[in-house]
Amino acid sequence: MATKAEMIEAVAEAAGQSKADTEKTLGAFFDHVTAEMKKGEAVTWPGFGKFSTSARAARTGRNPQTGAPVKIAASTAAKFSSSSALKEALNGKKKK
Repeated sequence: MATKAEMIEAVAEAAGQSKADTEKTLGAFFDHVTAEMKKGEAVTWPGFGKFSTSARAARTGRNPQTGAPVKIAASTAAKFSSSSALKEALNGKKKK
């Protein structure tokens, strides 16, 4: 697992930019993705994947210790769907 500092260093080196500029750029990217998802919009990066949200309805669960019913509030969950290109890269397959 890469830490935030390791990720910034690797991206800065690959892009030939300073760590400070890279941190600002990555921060702006994640802020933009978060803002769009809050609005219910999806953000797609071709060749990588799509960030989106999914609505979870309110439901009744069970306390595992007592078995008593527990109300679970409705919520919004973050989703990521990888592109076929990313899946192929992860699985070592090449496009024909």
